[in-house]
Amino acid sequence: MSESDSGTSTRLGWAARSWRNLREAGSVQLGLTVLLVCAALFIARYSWVLPGGTVATPLTSEAERAFYDLRAYYAADLVEEDKRVVLVVYTDQTLIKARKRSPLDRGLLAEALRTLDTFEPKAIGIDILFDQPQDEDEELIAALRGMTTPVAVAYAATATNPDDIEYEQQQYLERFLARLEGSKAQPASIRLDNTFGATRLWPDIRPGIPPLLGRVMLAEAGEARAAFAGYEGAIDYRRAKFQDSVLFPPAQIDLFVDPDPEILPFLKEQFAGKYILIGGDIVDYDRVETTFTSINGEVPAGISVHAEIIAQMLDNRVLQPIPDWVLWAMAVLAILAAILTALLEWPARWLAVVGIAQLVIFQGFPVLLQLRNVDTYGLPPFGWFIGWVIVYAAITSTVRASGAVQRNFATGALGKYIPRDIAQAIIDKPELLSLGGEKRAIFVLFSDLEGFTKMSHAIPPEMVAKLLNRYLDMLSQVVLDHGGVIDKFVGDAVVAFWGAPISRPDDGARAARAGYAMWQAGEAFRREVAAMDASLPPIGKTRVGLHYGEAVIGNFGGANRIQYTALGDSMNTAARLEAANKALQSSVMASREFAEASGLDWWRMMGRVVLRGRARPVDLFEPAPDFPAEDRAALAEASVLSVTDRAAAVRLVEGVAGRHPDDSALGNLVQRMQQMDDGGTYVLG
Repeated sequence: MSESDSGTSTRLGWAARSWRNLREAGSVQLGLTVLLVCAALFIARYSWVLPGGTVATPLTSEAERAFYDLRAYYAADLVEEDKRVVLVVYTDQTLIKARKRSPLDRGLLAEALRTLDTFEPKAIGIDILFDQPQDEDEELIAALRGMTTPVAVAYAATATNPDDIEYEQQQYLERFLARLEGSKAQPASIRLDNTFGATRLWPDIRPGIPPLLGRVMLAEAGEARAAFAGYEGAIDYRRAKFQDSVLFPPAQIDLFVDPDPEILPFLKEQFAGKYILIGGDIVDYDRVETTFTSINGEVPAGISVHAEIIAQMLDNRVLQPIPDWVLWAMAVLAILAAILTALLEWPARWLAVVGIAQLVIFQGFPVLLQLRNVDTYGLPPFGWFIGWVIVYAAITSTVRASGAVQRNFATGALGKYIPRDIAQAIIDKPELLSLGGEKRAIFVLFSDLEGFTKMSHAIPPEMVAKLLNRYLDMLSQVVLDHGGVIDKFVGDAVVAFWGAPISRPDDGARAARAGYAMWQAGEAFRREVAAMDASLPPIGKTRVGLHYGEAVIGNFGGANRIQYTALGDSMNTAARLEAANKALQSSVMASREFAEASGLDWWRMMGRVVLRGRARPVDLFEPAPDFPAEDRAALAEASVLSVTDRAAAVRLVEGVAGRHPDDSALGNLVQRMQQMDDGGTYVLG
């Protein structure tokens, strides 16, 4: 078979397995997955607005606008002051001086127009509605009719600007504009698009409404841009190159009313051949939220937006619209990417890399388009992300459901030979079967049944097997119930550990409780055997040793036979602690390392000994959940005094033992305290 045939076969095998996994999830699960995929596709396509284009999509639309504003802000051109467009504004101070709050004194405006006309600008746009009568109307009309400069006069209608003008005001405005017919003054719409609370787009073109203010000014100046004749896309806002500068520095209208003749040549030099916009820059009136407002917090005057529109036309910055089929294609691509990612049989780290790469691509693509002067308003990268997440979650959930039966079967079958948690780990991560180990700090438990070997010689083999199986079953269940790993059985001995292959914060507490519960299970087994057959030899007690330390954990063996186990001195120490119980007349004994790492407060100090075959002494601790706190403290104090004042230490322990006359382990401790060496240590024979 050629390499190409092998690759094709592999791909087909993966596809077949993926389809089988989805199909075996069941019709209900599969149907729900299909519905979620369809819903995700809908979100990926219509994350801005619902079909019809007028109603914002709940939840996602606001996020899409935020993403658009962010990329538009940082992709915007950084430019110096734009000297082609000049703003002549009236401010709060202008109105205070004129003693008119609103509208602006039209006599003042007439004087300013006559002055500006002498500067020979390209065109003048007036962003002021003359919708109410004023004493100076005749003077203003005369000034407008006498202009040699083309003038675009603001127009608004109740149909398009219901918040700005009422019916009676519109009637007066139309009569005012009618008196300008035959002059250089032309009506121009000042309507701005405020969809979703901010002016991000050019206003749509409606029949019966004059062209936009900027369009009229460029047309009258002979610089009309054909590419913008029907443009309704995004406003391509720019940012000032320097922090403290503005794109269109405003000049107060007062400057052009009865100006000093000496400064007229200077003013003419500044305003000749420019596009002049006249309007208000009032603190609380005619302010416009733009694409940049959510980023920089600035709410400019409406006249500044008209200036940006004029500059966009002068620069021929036509943002190319994205075809509808591209939006559908990208939505489908995002959904397919999620499906394929969910079905990939790769390790989690590689899936994370793939997911992050897709996130970068799908979120970076709109930024790249924005930088290349493509209109990304309406492009839904957040919808792609949400759709991707929904589909990925739906597919992975379906695959997980379809594999539940097979996984349970495999775990159960494998769990008959190795611990179930290790079996689960191997199923989840097959590479765990590789040979080798790692050093880990673990909690080790070693148990043994006293006298079972001697008893096994006195009863039939089949009874030995029955009792041993029952005993090991009870102790194994204790280990598994407490989250431990059964390392091995050595006759009637059980070896278990906590902390590998998966460590938990409460492994020490689990191991400690398991050791105590194992002794209790052994006592229950003794009672069960006694009740079973009175002729059976008495069963001895279960002894448990507990230690915490480092060991090498992993799979050891050969290619055909491996065992997951722990190796190291910690295992030997636990075994010797278990054996020491006989000499100590106790049942469960732990090292100081184990007791302190367990996090439990039920331990009582039981002296210091040198274990059989060991050189280093071990501090002994015994679990005693119901032991009085004052006695526990006395034993701890005796342990400290044993090094400096043996007699005092012995008296303390004798006092505690006297209060618990039936506690054989405490009696043994008294004897050991009397025989310990100068270092406060007793050597076990």
